[in-house]
Amino acid sequence: MAISPPPGPQQPEGQYPPPGTPPGTPPGPYPQGPYSQGLYQQQPFQQPHQPWGYGYPAPIPPVPVNGLAISALVLGLLCFLPGVGLVLGIVALLQIKKRGERGKGMAVGGVVLSSLGMVLALLAVTTGGARDFWDGFKEAANDSQNSTFSLDKGDCFDVPGGSLEGMTYDVDKVPCAGAHHGEVVANFLMSEGSYPGDSVISDTADDKCYTLQDAYAMDTWAVPDNVDLYYFTPTRESWGLGDREITCVFGNVEETASLTGSLRQDATTLDADQLAYLEAARVLNAAMDSVPDTEYVEDDLPGHKEWATRVADALTEQTGMLRGHTFAPDAAEPVATLLKDLDLAQEEWAKAADAGDVDAFYVHYEKGLDLTDPEKTVTTREALGLATSPPTYGGDDGSAGDGGGDPDLEV
Repeated sequence: MAISPPPGPQQPEGQYPPPGTPPGTPPGPYPQGPYSQGLYQQQPFQQPHQPWGYGYPAPIPPVPVNGLAISALVLGLLCFLPGVGLVLGIVALLQIKKRGERGKGMAVGGVVLSSLGMVLALLAVTTGGARDFWDGFKEAANDSQNSTFSLDKGDCFDVPGGSLEGMTYDVDKVPCAGAHHGEVVANFLMSEGSYPGDSVISDTADDKCYTLQDAYAMDTWAVPDNVDLYYFTPTRESWGLGDREITCVFGNVEETASLTGSLRQDATTLDADQLAYLEAARVLNAAMDSVPDTEYVEDDLPGHKEWATRVADALTEQTGMLRGHTFAPDAAEPVATLLKDLDLAQEEWAKAADAGDVDAFYVHYEKGLDLTDPEKTVTTREALGLATSPPTYGGDDGSAGDGGGDPDLEV
């Protein structure tokens, strides 16, 4: 059994008896045992439970991940700014080594991927891949800009809101047999170069679209009076992406009104007799349209005499074309009758071209004009199955219709 050591210098005597001393024992001194010193006086008070929030060791915080390592990896994965990703990766490795941070794998990955991106970029530049990429991007952007405007000659379409004036960003192709807002007459490209400005583009579209109209709708009599030409033109923004196309369009002069049926009359829709007649008629029409801008003959007699010469020459060419074609029996006689009037008209226009003064010019001009009156062609047109109602003309410039307002529609 265990025996307490005897009192000694290392064990001072105490005043109170040790625990377990029988009652009535006289007061000490008593030897101080190993557990009696300060049993009540010096031992700190111990609470029965640990209070909330104390008594547990604080958690050790994890080692942080280096932020530059994350950035380097992201740039490397995206192949975006590979040079920046490479530098960030290298700096991240140095910081990780110095600070003991995590993220070494991400930093190394960013360095590798960014290095690969720089190599690919260098190859693209040296092999022309960068230019091919940019050209492809411009083409794609242009296609995106014009994807909804990929309209070919003869296509019919609708536009949001139903108006062909102003700006539009979308069209929907629809069958021409039903109601539609527009019908494509022609497409053509403007010359390369810097953006020429809205007015230049509009003037170019106006000039060429009306010329191209004659090749699409050769029988101008078949074009309703409420139909005029509009056009889709590039904007400054689409021009920068390579858009140079102008699209000429038939539309109703009433802003939200529709068209019904195709107005196309060319070699794809006409028979041989109709085509021969209209091709000959176009020659005379072109000459007639070249009249001088001056209001009176007196203001420019030489110019009007030159115009009369052009008309006389056109009549000679027209009659030659009509005689050079063999018409069907039902149309042959009406064409022959028409040719007699055209021959007489040619003589009068030739005399007007040789007139010595204004009065003489007027005499032959009026006779020639009467012989080329459109009403004289109605019988021939009826025999050929063409429109028989001459178009009405509005305005002093002889243009058909009222123009429908601003025909410029930008895309």
